[in-house]
Amino acid sequence: MSQRIVIDPVTRIEGHGKITIYLNEMGDVEDAQFHVTQFRGFEKFVEGRPFHEMPSLMARICGICPVSHLVASAKACDELMAVTIPRVAKDLRRVMNMAQIAQSHALSFFYLTAPDLLLGMDADPAQRNLFGMAQVNPALARDGVSLRQTGQQIIELLGGKRIHPAWIVPGGVSEPLTEEKRDKILTMIPSAIDATERALDWFKEIVVHFEREINFFANFATLYVGTVMDGNFALYDGDLRIVDADGNRIADGLDPRKYDEYIGEAVEPHSFLKSPYYKPLGYPDGIYRVGPLARLQVADRLDTPKADAEFRVFRKEHRQSSFYYHYARLIEMLYCFEKIEIILNKPDILSKHVRAFAEPNSYRGVGVSEAPRGTLMHDYEIDDNGLITRANLIIATGHNNLAMNRGVLQMARHFVKGTQIQEGMLNRVEAVIRAFDPCLSCSTHAYGQMPLAVDVVAANGEIVDSVVRG
Repeated sequence: MSQRIVIDPVTRIEGHGKITIYLNEMGDVEDAQFHVTQFRGFEKFVEGRPFHEMPSLMARICGICPVSHLVASAKACDELMAVTIPRVAKDLRRVMNMAQIAQSHALSFFYLTAPDLLLGMDADPAQRNLFGMAQVNPALARDGVSLRQTGQQIIELLGGKRIHPAWIVPGGVSEPLTEEKRDKILTMIPSAIDATERALDWFKEIVVHFEREINFFANFATLYVGTVMDGNFALYDGDLRIVDADGNRIADGLDPRKYDEYIGEAVEPHSFLKSPYYKPLGYPDGIYRVGPLARLQVADRLDTPKADAEFRVFRKEHRQSSFYYHYARLIEMLYCFEKIEIILNKPDILSKHVRAFAEPNSYRGVGVSEAPRGTLMHDYEIDDNGLITRANLIIATGHNNLAMNRGVLQMARHFVKGTQIQEGMLNRVEAVIRAFDPCLSCSTHAYGQMPLAVDVVAANGEIVDSVVRG
């Protein structure tokens, strides 16, 4: 291949990554790769630590979605203790997780994606941001800021702070909900629902202008994986369901705690991000997608009225393009605010019984929950002293790695011409990644022997020694 185009860094995502597009002599795209260039090693950091520290430690993986790691980690610790946590504690965990999903979706849609949708993929990059959007459509920008703020305020009211709250613990939550906090949260919900519905109306109006992008925005057949409870949409507990591109059930009722029986993990030399796959189909044919788009593909219905009505509209059409992650995110935001209101109106939600206590009773615990970007898996093993001997994480973004790479290649082949490179072409390639809303800080973890290159550079800039592994 005679030429290559490197997009470094990929912008408006969480974390650090780059895209390499390889061109042939004619300037046509031959290949493209999405590289995750940062490395995080939490699986190794936590070895030797007491298991009860894991939720707080694992929350530090990310500042955008720490609650998801709190939830999955605490569920793994519940398994290590072999306890059933109080029902109210489970409900309170669900509220905090949904608040985080809502605020994260607001960040993705309004801050990172809406500038492309409002101003156009070819707009001046200096204006194609939240501030430029606020000049053109201030009401839309205000709604985005308000929705993210609402989610973060709910987290703060429950856990004491917006980032890295320590409230979700092994066995439940650390303290019950007070009447004052409950009522304060409930006053926020109506305006949040209204703002989300306005965003949905706006998206459905403007989406008709992006037919070209929709056709090539990671628009191909894959499996979809998500959590369901009795077949219905679920974010906290349930079994995993896998459907194909036509909605046929490939597998149902899968125990998420036995994920390693049907999900394999591969690595590629060009990225620090693992590539999970569905084992029965092998690698890389076992490609699948998770997250908002996948969750709406696997569910039979949503159990809140407004979100379920929007879900039925969503499912009337065959929405395989990853462009529709944006639509699915807004539907999930609507669901989260509705569901929070339903849970907080339960008569026993202020119960003081919110935590179970126990010593370790099992050597392995697996916690699985739905995070903003998809299914999140924490798998721990401990010794007789309750110290971590092994930890494995499959982060939501990792599940989508194969699909993101294929999507980058598909988009590049249709929009990038090596003889006349324009910024808007490259922005469209980046936008495919933004559709998945990857959190690369969360997702880059060790698996096996990762490639490593170390250069020792003298003060004068001369490389005096090099070590390469892998």
